[in-house]
Amino acid sequence: MTAPQSAPRATRATAPRTLAEELRGRGDEAVAALLRARPDLLNPVPTDLAQLSARLSSRASVLRALERLDRFTLQVAEALAAAPEGTSEAAVRGLLTGPARVRPHSGAEPVDRAAVTAAFPAALARLREQALLWGPDSALRLVLAVREALAPSALNPGRTGLGPTFAEATVGMSPARLQQLLAGTGLPPTPDPVTAVAALTALLGDRKRLGALLDQAPPPALGLLDRLVWGPPTGTVPDAARQVTAEEARGPVEWLLARGLLLPSSPASVVLPRELALHLRGGRTHRAVDPVPPAVEPVTDRDPATADRTAAGQAATAVRTVEELLESWSLTPPPTLRAGGLGVRDLKRAAVLLEGTEADAAFWIELAHTAGLLAPDGEVDEVWAPTPAYDAWLQQDTAERWGLLARAWLAATRVGRLAGSPDGKGRPRAALGPELDRTLAPSVRRAALVRLAELPPGGAASAAALLPALRWHRPLRGGPTGPDGRDLRDQLTEWTLHEAELLGVTGRGALAAPARALLAGADPVPVLAPLLPEPLDHVILQPDLTAIAPGPLLTPLAQALALAADVESKGGATVYRFTPGSVRRALDAGRTAADLRAFLGQHSRTPVPQPLAYLIDDVARRHGVLRVGAASSYLRCDDPRLLEEILADRRGAELRLRLLAPTVLAAQAGPETLLGVLRAMGYAPAAESAEGDVVVTRPDSRRTPPRTPPQPVPDGPARPDDALLTAAVRAIRAGDRAATAVRKDQVAGPAAHTAVPRTAAADTLAALQTAVLLGERMWIGYINAEGLSSQRVIDPVKVEGGFVTAYDHLADEVRTFALHRITGVAEVEE
Repeated sequence: MTAPQSAPRATRATAPRTLAEELRGRGDEAVAALLRARPDLLNPVPTDLAQLSARLSSRASVLRALERLDRFTLQVAEALAAAPEGTSEAAVRGLLTGPARVRPHSGAEPVDRAAVTAAFPAALARLREQALLWGPDSALRLVLAVREALAPSALNPGRTGLGPTFAEATVGMSPARLQQLLAGTGLPPTPDPVTAVAALTALLGDRKRLGALLDQAPPPALGLLDRLVWGPPTGTVPDAARQVTAEEARGPVEWLLARGLLLPSSPASVVLPRELALHLRGGRTHRAVDPVPPAVEPVTDRDPATADRTAAGQAATAVRTVEELLESWSLTPPPTLRAGGLGVRDLKRAAVLLEGTEADAAFWIELAHTAGLLAPDGEVDEVWAPTPAYDAWLQQDTAERWGLLARAWLAATRVGRLAGSPDGKGRPRAALGPELDRTLAPSVRRAALVRLAELPPGGAASAAALLPALRWHRPLRGGPTGPDGRDLRDQLTEWTLHEAELLGVTGRGALAAPARALLAGADPVPVLAPLLPEPLDHVILQPDLTAIAPGPLLTPLAQALALAADVESKGGATVYRFTPGSVRRALDAGRTAADLRAFLGQHSRTPVPQPLAYLIDDVARRHGVLRVGAASSYLRCDDPRLLEEILADRRGAELRLRLLAPTVLAAQAGPETLLGVLRAMGYAPAAESAEGDVVVTRPDSRRTPPRTPPQPVPDGPARPDDALLTAAVRAIRAGDRAATAVRKDQVAGPAAHTAVPRTAAADTLAALQTAVLLGERMWIGYINAEGLSSQRVIDPVKVEGGFVTAYDHLADEVRTFALHRITGVAEVEE
């Protein structure tokens, strides 16, 4: 950020009278910090500081800011809301700790005064930085919307459990009744209701006099007050508004009503005044004050190296799981529901395929979708299928593939484990459906992992151990409460730990080294790669037409083997079985019998068994050697007679083939159409790349057109970058200078104090020409082409042809203004 462009107008010596004045006293860095903390204020950029202060006081913006406060900072704001306007810093701190010489209520938890004193300045500074609080330390003021949101009342005691003040609770009370309350407390009568309320409020605020009054109360009355002291401050009584005097009082409720220690809040309920509750609490607004976050205690300690190896093994399993799911769906893609999402039966099939629960299957499906590997194909009969990005993902090594999945999971707002839960109408939500986005998910996910990262390496913690710290950092960000009574944050925390274990982010509950790098913004791939099991480049062929992979295989080997054989069983060792169909599948993809035997011989620790060789030769006997490529497309073959046969076949008329060379035919159809027609004619062509290499893909696999990954649903406005903040602060400062510029009355005349200056056209022209000659700064009113008026401070450069060229301080650039759109001018007081 740049240095402040102008000297602050307000100083600590002169207390600001408004929030806008205090903002003018802040430097550019402080204004930028405010806009960074509350980015919703930037849409659109405020024209000046007065508009910024008005926007700061909007209820929606204030509630969004309060949601991001930690518990202690929120408690400081709540104490301020419970105190009168203009309370001093020392008084607010006293409301949190209670007076040192006053014994706290027996229901209050002990407070660490030293910790509160140490944390209090930072909390106050945080409230000031976000403009939730302003004013000097001797007279602190909450923004009105903050006070309205946090001030306790009878209907909403808030987190403090306090009720309304005595003055608020007696609004509308008759003067006669107020005089009865004065008499009941032993105070002299007053001439009007205002002084009566003031006298009774002063009594409740005087600890000595109020203590003497309570010493006269019968024990049942004190017991009743004790039940209301920590909230809720209301109680139900019949005929709460009856006007009972001290002489007529019968029973504890009437004794309190006669003296104003309980006040009617409705015809059938009474409320405890805030001043009395604070007295009974020992001067404290909160039962428990938490100046520091609770420490997360590890449930178990793991060996860090063991945790990292376990997580790495699970990371490799996660990559294979996603690959297995998408390979299956590339062959048999499930249909898309009419309302979007995946059907229940298809989710159950996926769970069986992945040998897990339906909730885990929904997690893997949503993860693939979030990573951009899975999408709807957009056809008439729409299905879910792998995207072209999946093929590129397959070519990467395991660590890179895991890095994409982990980054997508960390930032995802989609929550797969909500699949199957009832929506607002009682209908189950569908996996991949439109109702699974939760903006709270990324922040809870990252916060839970950050808490794990704060533990020593190898430390594991349960959701129950993490939740107190998570609640302290964001007490108002719990989300809606479910049928089980838990809020969304509790559920997301449990799901995060489970999903982190499935994905290999944690190992045996402890955060792994690659995940620590990911959280720090570094590349986790170099950290994970050395931890992964070394992939094998060989299998063991057996006479029963099976191949055993004793461990994870290199990606190209695994892909080629899966093309030529079917997976029979998985686990520590994977068993593949060769069948006529699987061998034909490899030949359809471009392999020849010789290539296949050579490939198996190269990657097998045992010779190719004779039954397998016979199977390959038998299936390959009727396969040709045709190859299709992209030219528009072309067909080439080393056997000219075979090309002549295809050229003469009437079934290929739609291809519009023509002979380019003895071994090359050109077609007007695309490669995919050419492949399909030739296969329908009984041939077995193979696709090749532009370099002439065989493209090894299953001919029956399905892909979507290119798709972009789904974007996470933003949790409020995006965080602005430094360039935007610099430009915004400059524009706000310029607009504020224009709005607050002091004009000279001798030029503006009677219009000097109007919102927009008004001068005659001739006077306007003369004033601007004079300003050009003398180099003076001018204040103008201007109406743009849309008819919107604005105020601007300009430095005129030249006046000619009906236009004024000037440096515009609001836009921070040289601009041209039409003379007929200028409503008036005034000189600016330097």
